[in-house]
Formats: sequence, structure tokens, C-alpha cells
Amino acid sequence: MTRSRFAAASRHGGLIVLAVLFALPLYLAFVVASHSAADLLRGVPIAPGARLGANLRTVFSSSVPGTPSLRTMLVNSAIMAFGIAIFKLALSVPAAYAVSFFRFPGRMLMFWIIFATLMMPIEVRFFPTYEVTADLGLLNTQTGLILPLVASATAVFLLRQFFRAFPLELADAALLDGIGPIRFLTSTVLPLARPILAAIFVLEFIYGWNQYLWPLLITSAPNKVTVVMGIKQIISAAQSFSVPQWDLVMAISLVALVPPVVLIVAMQRWFVRGLTAGID
Repeated sequence: MTRSRFAAASRHGGLIVLAVLFALPLYLAFVVASHSAADLLRGVPIAPGARLGANLRTVFSSSVPGTPSLRTMLVNSAIMAFGIAIFKLALSVPAAYAVSFFRFPGRMLMFWIIFATLMMPIEVRFFPTYEVTADLGLLNTQTGLILPLVASATAVFLLRQFFRAFPLELADAALLDGIGPIRFLTSTVLPLARPILAAIFVLEFIYGWNQYLWPLLITSAPNKVTVVMGIKQIISAAQSFSVPQWDLVMAISLVALVPPVVLIVAMQRWFVRGLTAGID
């Protein structure tokens, strides 16, 4: 009993230490964002200051000179993240449904070809993807930001694993009732798959929101800059002042964290259930 309690205490202690280490950079960003730029010349304070509200009002009302407005960057990031998440689901659901419920020659070969693309990150495909995007005239457009990123082997794999847990009796009963594949998908499969769909939506939204290299490659227009891409520009601009504006940089960084955090908190129950549970 004593050994069990000691093991449990050790695990909890380790988790607390890891949580503190992960939270420390966020706390420092919060502290820096709550002080003035002049205060930061004397070093990074330990305790929060009283200027967080003022700094947030500043970054929302007027951007750092030479950088896009924060509102524009947030809107661009939201459009890109929602577009990527929605279109990834729209492509992945039919693909996973086909390889899970239909029997046709080459079915597993197609699935493993899709799965093999996980080994090839988009950075490896930058040049051909950029060339195709440019040939289609999609540079500096929201479509160009979203379309090349909508294929997702991860989503297909997760959905296939979930669909494989479906009782075969459901499909047989639907066939006997004269229910076609499309109606079976919309009336039976998708309602039961809501948890995994929500989990994938959260993952893909965060993936789209955090994109940096692809927007940096195809976007040069100020009105198409995303917030993650814009933070790099803001850092460069903030350092050009006689007093570096690190307080505004950290305030913008905190604002950039809010949408994905709010989404995770709002969909936490569905997110955990989708990744851990099976068919009810």
C-alpha cells in the first residue's frame, strides 16, 4: 500500500513539474504583455503589471507601424483554419467510408498509399505545390492558402479506425431496408461518428491556425497575412524602435492563442470522447 501511494505521488509530482515547465513560457508572455516597453528595459519582471488592458487596446486599435492590422490577421487565420478543417473533413469522410464499408479490388492498396503520404510532410512538396498553385493563379488568395492543405491522411486513418468498429449488422440491416450507401452514410454513420468528427475538426483547425511556412511562401499581400506569419513581421518591426515594443509583441501573441484555446475548451468533451471512445 505504501509503495502504491509513493508511485502515485511520484506520478502526480512529475505531472505537476511538467505542467509548470509547459506553463512557464505562457506566464512570461503574460507578464511581459502586462508591462510597458520602458519597464522591460530593466529586465523581465516576475510579477504581472497593470498595463495588459492598455496594451491589448493598443494592438487592436492600431497595429505596430509597418505591419498589418491585428484584426486583418485574425480574420485571415480564422478563414484559413476553418476552411482547412471543413474541407479536410469533406474529403476524408468519403475516403474513409469507401475503404471501410465497400469491397473492391485495390481497396487496401489505395488506403496504404494514402497512409504513406504521412511520411511526406508538405515541406518536401513545397516546390511542386507552389508551382501548381502559381499556375492556377492562386497566389495571394485565400483559396491558395487553403486548397493545397486540404488532403489529410491523418483524418482518413482516424476515421477508418472508427468506422471499423461499426457492427456489420447495421450495414446489413440498411441493405435489407433498401437504404443506399449515401443515405446510410448521412443517416447512420455520420450521426454515430460525431465525436471523432469533432476531434478531427479541432486537430485540423489548430493545424491550419498554426501554419507558417506555407502562408509565408505564397502570400506577399499585406491583406492576406495570417496572425502566425504576422507575428514574425511584428517582431522585426518592434525591434526597430529605440525602445523595443516587446509588450505589444507579447500582447499580440496572447491574442493569437485565444481562438484555438477557446475551441479546445468548448469542444473538450467531444474531443476526448472522439479520440478514446468507440461506437455507443
